[in-house]
Amino acid sequence: MVPLAATLWITTSLLDRSLAHTTTKELDGLSKSLEQTAREFYQLARQNLKTDADNGRLTPVQYAVREQQRWPQSVVEFWDSGESERFSLSGSGGGRLDYLKRGRDTVSVYTRDLGNVQMQQLTEQYRRAREVVADAETKDLRRGLTITLIILVMTVWLVALVSLVYLAHRISQPIQQLTGGLSELASGNLQVRLPAAGNDETGGAIRAFNNMADQLQQSRERLVYLTQIASWQTLARKMAHELKNSLTPIRLTVEEIAARTQQDRQFMDRAVRIVVDEIETLETRVRAFSEFSSEPSRRPSVIDINSLVEERLALLKPAHNSVSYAVRLADGRPQVLADADQIKGILTNLLENAADAAGSDGQVLSVTAVLDGKVFIEIHDSGPGLSEEASHSLFEPTITFKKQGMGLGLSIARKSALLNGGDIMLAPSELRGAAFRVVLPKA
Repeated sequence: MVPLAATLWITTSLLDRSLAHTTTKELDGLSKSLEQTAREFYQLARQNLKTDADNGRLTPVQYAVREQQRWPQSVVEFWDSGESERFSLSGSGGGRLDYLKRGRDTVSVYTRDLGNVQMQQLTEQYRRAREVVADAETKDLRRGLTITLIILVMTVWLVALVSLVYLAHRISQPIQQLTGGLSELASGNLQVRLPAAGNDETGGAIRAFNNMADQLQQSRERLVYLTQIASWQTLARKMAHELKNSLTPIRLTVEEIAARTQQDRQFMDRAVRIVVDEIETLETRVRAFSEFSSEPSRRPSVIDINSLVEERLALLKPAHNSVSYAVRLADGRPQVLADADQIKGILTNLLENAADAAGSDGQVLSVTAVLDGKVFIEIHDSGPGLSEEASHSLFEPTITFKKQGMGLGLSIARKSALLNGGDIMLAPSELRGAAFRVVLPKA
């Protein structure tokens, strides 16, 4: 609409200016002035002639009815018209004015010479002048239109060229950036990102590229993690088998010694109990390695996340009476499609870790939310937080000798989340401690 409006405005303005400076303007005004002067002169001559005729200052030429056959043609036409009076031009070039007046049996004709003014010749000259003016206006209009169109076409071409250069630069630059980003991505650099360039189609393509790069990077990190988990599972399976093979005969031998030895029975019982307890601890860890190395079967179902979080909190609160629990649940009761047992295991592990980290009189906050088709579960604690070194190796399987820790909880939890199409990651804490975010696809 802007080029159309500009074209119409420019055409109208140039056309008006062209016609305003035509060569026929003066001639047109002169011809109209001449026409007005001639008309006024003719009216004045008629009035004077009639006045003189009525006052008897002129002698008319009388035409009797009985001599009608000898009348001039102008007198015959006047008599036949039935008019009472008439003015007409006569003489060479209309240089004489006649006043015809009807009587009872006669027609009186009063005549006055107009001098050098020949009205018929003047009328003809005026007609020719008007024809010249009309022809000149046509030529001036054609000339004005031609000039207008030439200027307009040149203007449109220049504006179109400038617009084309501007649009080509604006479009080609983001496309070149996008092409370069795709080349970087194809070469294996998944960290490449492009600056967003507006809300047009090119900007949408760049945002889609950045989103694709994010998804590829996350997918590669998850694949690497699952590959590492598979390697650790193989190692854990072999270690568990070897430890179990060694622990069984040790335990049987110690129990046999305790059964046969009679001297210093109290010392022997205490020593045997210590050895058996340690062996049971080792067996517990062996079972943990076995569970870690196994591939659990998934039985996906629709889960109400808010209800599951509330159920886990109710289950774990009695074990940590000194910890203050808070919850902030999403509206609409979001649902996910996942294995209920595995999600319960994830929440149990994170809530237990949060309670242990918060300690006595500490705080634990549970949050659920929905964003971009995904369900978020966050567990925050008021503990000391995580060091930078611990954050880097947080989800790697480790061996711990804490009485209630296996060193595999977070690894198993993240593996379960990945198997259900989600993930676990660190999040900014609202309680100045550590915070974990579980991301699951919305059902």
